[in-house]
Amino acid sequence: MATDTDLIKLYSGRILALAADIPHHTRLAAPQASVKKRSPLCGSTVTVDVEVTDGIISGFGQDVKACALGQAAAAVTAGAVIGCSLSQVETARDGLREMLKNDGPVPVAPFDGFEVLIPARDYKNRHASILLAIEATAEAMEQAKQSNCA
Repeated sequence: MATDTDLIKLYSGRILALAADIPHHTRLAAPQASVKKRSPLCGSTVTVDVEVTDGIISGFGQDVKACALGQAAAAVTAGAVIGCSLSQVETARDGLREMLKNDGPVPVAPFDGFEVLIPARDYKNRHASILLAIEATAEAMEQAKQSNCA
């Protein structure tokens, strides 16, 4: 059972600051792909829009309705994705999942900001919300890739 001290550590000033200042927090007018993800446990939702040019994210927007941890993860994601390839986003997604679930290392730059979420490792009920933005981004990039191949 989490103590009050544990929760204070979890909701650090850095996490709350990220949650309060999410980059690219508006949807794109004409995205190539959009994906909405929802955490069934807590009801958090993230909708991600991407524009992809030559396999690289050139435009990004999102609508985030999540807890502070999900918002912080969305802020880190948004701050890092412009200029990234699908492979980089998938590596970050897999790295974040590994960091949370198996005490793996922090994802590599430009996604090393996920380090702020290390205290959430012990809160498995929060993992789905934390993963929403990066999972939606990877899925949106995959959709954009498929639409460009069609």
